[in-house]
Amino acid sequence: MSAAYFITGTDTDVGKTTVAAGLLHAARSAGLSTAAGKPVASGCEVTPKGLRNADALALLAECSVPLTYQQVNPVAFEPAIAPHLAAREAGVALTVQSLLAPMREILALNADFTLIEGAGGWRVPLADQANLSDLAMALKLPVILVVGVRLGCISNALLTAEAIARDGLQLAGWVANIIDPKTSRLEENLATLAERLPAPCLGRVPKLKSLSAEAVADHLQLDLLD
Repeated sequence: MSAAYFITGTDTDVGKTTVAAGLLHAARSAGLSTAAGKPVASGCEVTPKGLRNADALALLAECSVPLTYQQVNPVAFEPAIAPHLAAREAGVALTVQSLLAPMREILALNADFTLIEGAGGWRVPLADQANLSDLAMALKLPVILVVGVRLGCISNALLTAEAIARDGLQLAGWVANIIDPKTSRLEENLATLAERLPAPCLGRVPKLKSLSAEAVADHLQLDLLD
């Protein structure tokens, strides 16, 4: 097996990294080699080693292939704001081409299971009229969608799936991350998502006391991916 996917979410703060780390852990538990990339991250902490992003560190912790932080997260910004705004304030040219080469280097390692994680939702702006979705298109990767299950998630999920298809990419699977377990008609909402999203549900992640990759992995099924 040598498979790679771009992982995105229906919005920001829907548990994209939580699910990504869980998928990587599940792959490792199955005896697969793993690698990951977080091409751009804002909301980073200043450390003696440079800017560090918690999401990128979580991905790095689940990589069995030796990678440095800079390889996983080549572009990092301190403010917790939209990446294109952080780049503008920092005087950095944030383009698809600037992110493409480092992500291709990760993919070239040919790990059994590789994830490239976006930032926020599908249409996160970069510079000019480019979006982070253009990077996924340039990499030609199938997409895993993390649906943050709460009121309004059905429309967000279906619109994202439509945009992915319109961009010519395959929706390989989706994960229901139960952000609000008190969502009215939760099971009916999940059933509607399963009926309408054109890909298998890789799992339901309940509201967990521990958001460790190991705990999340218990609720995911890698074998449903093509």
